Amino acid sequence: MQETFIEIKSLDADARGVGHLENEDGSQGKVVFVEDALPGERVSYEVKKKKKNWEAGRMVTLQRASSMRVEPRCQHFGYCGGCSMQHLEPTAQVAMKQRTLEDNLWHLSKVKAENIMRPMYGPTWGYRFRARLSVRWVAKKETVLVGFHERASAFVADITFCHILPPHLGGMLVPLRELIGSLSIYSQVPQIEVAVGEENTALVLRIMAPLTTKDEELLKAFADGWGIQWWLQTKGPDSVYPFYPADKELYYTLPEFGVRMPFKPTDFTQVNHQINRALVHKALGLLEVQPGDRVADLFCGLGNFTLPLATQAREVVGIEGSTVLTTRALENAKANSLSDKTTFYTRNLFEVTAGHLVALGKFDRMLVDPPRDGAIALAEALAELRETGRAEFLPRRIVYVSCSPSTLARDAGVLVHHAGYVMKKAGVVNMFPHTSHVESIGVFELPT
Repeated sequence: MQETFIEIKSLDADARGVGHLENEDGSQGKVVFVEDALPGERVSYEVKKKKKNWEAGRMVTLQRASSMRVEPRCQHFGYCGGCSMQHLEPTAQVAMKQRTLEDNLWHLSKVKAENIMRPMYGPTWGYRFRARLSVRWVAKKETVLVGFHERASAFVADITFCHILPPHLGGMLVPLRELIGSLSIYSQVPQIEVAVGEENTALVLRIMAPLTTKDEELLKAFADGWGIQWWLQTKGPDSVYPFYPADKELYYTLPEFGVRMPFKPTDFTQVNHQINRALVHKALGLLEVQPGDRVADLFCGLGNFTLPLATQAREVVGIEGSTVLTTRALENAKANSLSDKTTFYTRNLFEVTAGHLVALGKFDRMLVDPPRDGAIALAEALAELRETGRAEFLPRRIVYVSCSPSTLARDAGVLVHHAGYVMKKAGVVNMFPHTSHVESIGVFELPT
């Protein structure tokens, strides 16, 4: 069968190569998405999915390679779904992400930042201090698998080492398989959540049935041998509790600000501790906080930005949608002797209105760090303040930390075209090397 070759022009949001078939008259035909293909390459592909206007497939023959192509470090790349860009040189990965951010801003909202900041880099291997590993008993293989899912599949990939996890965890996958396989409930353990602190590593074992005494002995011996702490989860996230050893504490530090942040293994924390330190430094620098400022930290979580801000501002108000998180943030503020400069509220920020913002009072600066859904309600509330003659309540400067370039672009459109802000700066943060995930930061300011 004759192979069909296409030229790859770009990458899509899932790191697939994008090209086009050619019509009989020589015009551009349907779009084709090809896994593992890079811009500038000429490839043939095997069709996996076909629709009227597009096709998706996997590369079969690489006729002309990109100068940016490198040999993947991991033998499981292309099969395991944990990474999608190991075949692309790391600095080129960041350049692609920067292009994705700029394209989203312009094509979705017709917004251009006045200045594109240099990308923020960190370690490219062994960086992932948070992960959720799937566990599956595979009867046909008579073994337990522990790892990430296969690409575009519900099956767990059969991997023996992971290079994006810290080395002590990357090499723990096979021993974990053997351990789970030795438990009486080997077929009733769906996942292991990983959380690495500065001194300790916690593994949260999700169990669907009670442990036996023998099971508990095996877990304790594993913890002693590998220097980890077991937590158990019997139902939802609120059911998590430390099992063995019970007296270890998870925490990370932000030394620049003298902040120590205790956390539980199921709390949201950034996966990449080194980049998080750099991100906090960068965000606070961009916010240009003055000693007399009153600052809002929206989607504040445990206080990752709130507490460093409190070392610089007159007052910081942290707002989060979960009472559990705001309680934990208050505890962290007290532990760091910053409770006199911080206040925390529980509010649903996905339903915030202009009236809510007025009730909170005037803020000089605002830091926003939402989940992937973004902060559209907030952007619209700020626009409403402008449109209803209450512009005095608009913060002078906003720093928006985003984990989705499309929702950042959407919200930027509202802030720029309706709330009166100028997008002064934007740039990417390579929080997740070797994946297509784009973390970014934008700076918005009211014109003088």
